[in-house]
Amino acid sequence: MPTGTHTKDLDVSIERIWDFVKDMDKWAPLVPGYIEHDILNERQSTWVFKGDIGIMQKTVKLKIDITEWIEPTRVTFKLSGLNENFSGNGYFEAESLPDHTTKMIGNLDITAGGMMGPMINAILKSFVPKTAEELTEAIGNKIIEIETVKGGA
Repeated sequence: MPTGTHTKDLDVSIERIWDFVKDMDKWAPLVPGYIEHDILNERQSTWVFKGDIGIMQKTVKLKIDITEWIEPTRVTFKLSGLNENFSGNGYFEAESLPDHTTKMIGNLDITAGGMMGPMINAILKSFVPKTAEELTEAIGNKIIEIETVKGGA
């Protein structure tokens, strides 16, 4: 299963990070290739994004099911493709560190199925880690931006 994990330390309290992460509307647009998302209920949403997978560009629609909300440290989810044969899971974790800093960890596992699965999975082995890194960095940078504005207001 192609997987990616990325860690980022922020000079922000775990509570401030949770305030941001608990609202999917705040961070869904930070997903690389984001087009749109719809919140179906507290634990389900659909996401549409354009993935640049090797020589192919695909518009992928995924259903995201939140399997665990553990405030303020962990959100886990599973995903399934609505228009493509993809499945996977992931998590977002926050860990308090000394001096009011927080370690954020983003993880993503995605597997393509079907006849083209082996070829697509070979491409996903580099795509998924890059996506996990870009999303974790984007969330961290957005939180820092929000905190800077609040601090300067």
